[in-house]
Amino acid sequence: MKSIRDIYKTGAGPSSSHTMGPQAAARLFREEHPEADAFKVLLYGSLSKTGRGHGTDRILQTTFAPLPAEVVFCTEDPSDMKHPNTLDLIALQNGTETGRLRVMSIGGGDILIEGRDTARSGEEVYPENSFAEIKQFCECRYIDLTEYIEVCEGEDIWQYLHGVWETMKSAVRTGLEKEGILPGGLKIQRKAKLLYNQKLATQHAEVLECQMVSAYAYAVSEQNADNGIIVTAPTCGACGVVPAVLYYLQQKKGIPDDKIVRALGVAGLFGELAKKNASVSGAECGCQAEIGVACSMAAAAAGNLFGYSIDQIEYAAEIALEHHLGLTCDPICGLVQIPCIERNAVAAMRALNSVNLAYFLSGTRRISYDMVLRSMYQTGLDLNKRYRETAEGGLAAAYLRKGKSL
Repeated sequence: MKSIRDIYKTGAGPSSSHTMGPQAAARLFREEHPEADAFKVLLYGSLSKTGRGHGTDRILQTTFAPLPAEVVFCTEDPSDMKHPNTLDLIALQNGTETGRLRVMSIGGGDILIEGRDTARSGEEVYPENSFAEIKQFCECRYIDLTEYIEVCEGEDIWQYLHGVWETMKSAVRTGLEKEGILPGGLKIQRKAKLLYNQKLATQHAEVLECQMVSAYAYAVSEQNADNGIIVTAPTCGACGVVPAVLYYLQQKKGIPDDKIVRALGVAGLFGELAKKNASVSGAECGCQAEIGVACSMAAAAAGNLFGYSIDQIEYAAEIALEHHLGLTCDPICGLVQIPCIERNAVAAMRALNSVNLAYFLSGTRRISYDMVLRSMYQTGLDLNKRYRETAEGGLAAAYLRKGKSL
């Protein structure tokens, strides 16, 4: 399994699969074809159907600039297409094709290149490839999950995660200060500042917790929708869940950054298992693969902060993902706004509920995190493609049927 650095990538929103992945592909292709004086990119599947809303054409043209780049949103997919986020890059010199590359944007900013063996995201650093194997390793050596991470990654992983946490905190704070309309044409008003500053008649702890956690999730998700700098966790579209939970717990309990960073490591471990054994791509498996995995990561991180056992942490992550099974990805007009932003807030609250439930019932469970991952992946493959980030079904279709369009 790859380093947890792979799950946490810093970059501009709004989409890890539709902007970060294609940008990485374009950079690589340009390096490999210095002779080119122009480029052409053919977008297929979800990249074609929701690429405009996600800014795929914009990021490709910016990356190839100052050389011209024609971006084509193809209406038909090639019969041999292996992933719903596929693009063909073509290098041109004096109008003649000099090179071509097929790339799959597999989620979380990672890419796979057809005809090459591995993703461009680093080497395998964890010998274990399931949580059952990780738990067995830890139990045999009497170590916890953070110690396991350090054994495999080295001490410098914590410095890397300190940088990740600083970026997450910055996204929360910046998002709480901003107002205005998000780009894209839906005329969605930023709500994080309103949520955070709203004076409530009730002072019930549960209501105040919902207000703060939701405000933090909205802050980061709105930054993402506004092309701001965020961290994939595990994707751009689900980037608000983990920082919302950890920022709330830090503010409430005064937890130092060093402990937060170790909790981020545990969250990353569960996210990387999802990427290894299932998917974090909405185009491949629906939003269960993005928000569901983000919720499981946040629950695991909170469990670590609360001093839970390995079994309790696993159960928290399992509950969080299990109750997102079947969640569709149907962004209205292909934008990472409705239902995506609100969904981050709901998942952040569900992560806290999951970790609380796990405290009481971990000894009674029958389902493992590995089992839920397998189920999530198969469920995603069974979903009709209209519900896998194509904006052709669900809420997206209902919105258009009302006569709304950009």
